[in-house]
Amino acid sequence: MARFAISGQIAGTIRSRIEGGGERLWRLQDFGDLSFTATAQALSRLAKTGAIERLSKGIYYRARDTAFGPSRPNPAAIQNLAAKRNTFFPAGLAAANLLGFTTQTARRTELATTASSLPRKLFGDDIRIHTRRPAAWSQLPAADAALLDFLRRGARTSELSPEDTIRRTLTLLSEPGRYERLIKTANTEPPRIRAMLGALGEQLGRDAVALGRLRTSLNPLSRYDFGIFSRLPNAQSWQAKAKEKAPREAL
Repeated sequence: MARFAISGQIAGTIRSRIEGGGERLWRLQDFGDLSFTATAQALSRLAKTGAIERLSKGIYYRARDTAFGPSRPNPAAIQNLAAKRNTFFPAGLAAANLLGFTTQTARRTELATTASSLPRKLFGDDIRIHTRRPAAWSQLPAADAALLDFLRRGARTSELSPEDTIRRTLTLLSEPGRYERLIKTANTEPPRIRAMLGALGEQLGRDAVALGRLRTSLNPLSRYDFGIFSRLPNAQSWQAKAKEKAPREAL
């Protein structure tokens, strides 16, 4: 009986804190001074009654009434909370913008993460997230991961000319230590990215032994979509498909 009485007291304490806290996100960690099991049970019961909304495992939201219905979680707060659990990197136009290939910004935020999945409720429809990036990305600076994302898209998010896009990519890869960091993660990348890194590294005159390892990791019968990088003079020797045609100018 005493155990049930204590659980009831904890549930009352949690309800009181939530009701007094107004609109906000709540996590199990916010009740660290209380029994973990009793807290989880209390939050689950509150969610079932509609007092709070379960957004993800261990994450809840207390809404407030507005003229348009219940309020929704603040996207920035959600992203900050998610960032504490997972590593995120700029992707798409955001990656190209960070690297200086474009001045455009996407209408929807685009991110990449090493997580295998993320609850859709945590982010809503204003954020596009690409999951399952290699765990090795977590050891890279954001700009390095953004460059890998840029390569994955064959540089098609660049608003520079193909020639300027290639020159800027080579410049970025020439920054001290960057190419070496990317080579260390190459075995976790798709063959297409390994082939592109090989072609770009060869243009930079990088270590022949490292380039040899990249080449031997590729199936000699395969051909890869290099996107804009198919214009590299050595792209075909690194198994690129036929050179991508330049877009037609508007009439």
